[in-house]
Amino acid sequence: MHKMCDLNLGPISVDLIEPNLYLGGLAAAKDVVTLGKLKITHILTIDTCPLPRQIRELKGLTIKFVQLSDQPKEDLLSYFDETQRFIEEGVCKGNVLVHCYFGVSRSATVVIAYVMKTYNLTYVDAFQRVKLKRSIVYPNHGFVSQLQLYEQMNYTIDKNYMHYKIFRLSLAADRFKKIKILPQNFIDCIKGDPGLVRSQPETNVYRCKKCRRVLAGESNLITHENENQVCRKTFFIEPLEWMNVAQIPEGKLYCPKCKNKLGSFNWIMSCQCPCGRQIAPAFYLNPCKVDFTNVVKNVEVTF
Repeated sequence: MHKMCDLNLGPISVDLIEPNLYLGGLAAAKDVVTLGKLKITHILTIDTCPLPRQIRELKGLTIKFVQLSDQPKEDLLSYFDETQRFIEEGVCKGNVLVHCYFGVSRSATVVIAYVMKTYNLTYVDAFQRVKLKRSIVYPNHGFVSQLQLYEQMNYTIDKNYMHYKIFRLSLAADRFKKIKILPQNFIDCIKGDPGLVRSQPETNVYRCKKCRRVLAGESNLITHENENQVCRKTFFIEPLEWMNVAQIPEGKLYCPKCKNKLGSFNWIMSCQCPCGRQIAPAFYLNPCKVDFTNVVKNVEVTF
């Protein structure tokens, strides 16, 4: 469906992708006549600015706004669960319009994710299905990678999935490089201190060889492969609270109890594992400084 409108936005462009689900650009979302003609009841905006107030205040419209620019290193993946719920609710109650500025990358990515989960399709198949209805869809390469990761996680956000952790750390490192501090919306990348008392402590942990303080659990490992098996030459781990790394780009890691030097970290530059693999960002413990314990007999409060 195409019709001339706002000269700054170009022609109104909107297409029916699935029953009750439309994908289009900002020009369509701002045009009251178009919204009425399509009987739109729900609008999902993925853009840097929300819709103008005259649209937001229209009666009978439910609107959701995700503030995001069309950049490969934007984290659209983390919104997929909530955008999925919004679209599902909308198509049950009326007609949904998903849009960004042009309806090509950001909003197309969200609709492709919806189609993937709804029909249990691969990224490639879902992309082709959407493209048949709207030929101009073209997610940027970062969003394509996020859709492929979404497929690997079986269409849900699994925060414990290794590649999701790496994805989030990579984005956090990019933000750190730009503003020299870890943004608040990436604080979740720094995990809790496994050395403090917990109701369900991990059974497999890494301890300081000198004072026996618990430093990391096995679930905190960020692994990579060397010769088709998990490399153990250096222990790369998630950033943890005891490291105090939210405001420092690089440095050494010391045991929070005995101050013994354990390893290093770097948000910005990569670190090379002895196997030759470059890891970035990198938070690592030197294997000669820690012991692996597969049974926690006594959990003590350690600082």
